[in-house]
Amino acid sequence: MPATLTSALSLAGRVLLALIFVLAGPGKLANPAGTAAYMASSGLPANHLLALAVGAFELLAGLALIVGFQTRWAALALAGFTLVASFLFHAFWALPAEQQMMQQLLFMKNIALAGGLLVLAAHGAGALSLDARRRHS
Repeated sequence: MPATLTSALSLAGRVLLALIFVLAGPGKLANPAGTAAYMASSGLPANHLLALAVGAFELLAGLALIVGFQTRWAALALAGFTLVASFLFHAFWALPAEQQMMQQLLFMKNIALAGGLLVLAAHGAGALSLDARRRHS
């Protein structure tokens, strides 16, 4: 595969992986009370500061992926976060039968997302990234 295509695909992959976090983070920041209440509904303490921290983390780590800054660490952190969130918020196995299918789909989506993030952590951001620019300067 030509290097220019590989670089473009790496950038597109980073952007697509990051979008879910970049779009979710500001929502949590804009409504920390709602986020804290949702967290409490899954057994976590209704913590306003934790809701703000999660929103900021999602936004900043997602933006780091997009621009390719500290990509391996951002991807690793987001993969861990996504796996933990999957088990906390999409425990389909503990739900009534009529809710299991949707929650299993969301759980599996998150598992696949975490897999993509782990691949990104293993291989890095690619040539079209701040990480690559820092290595070459």
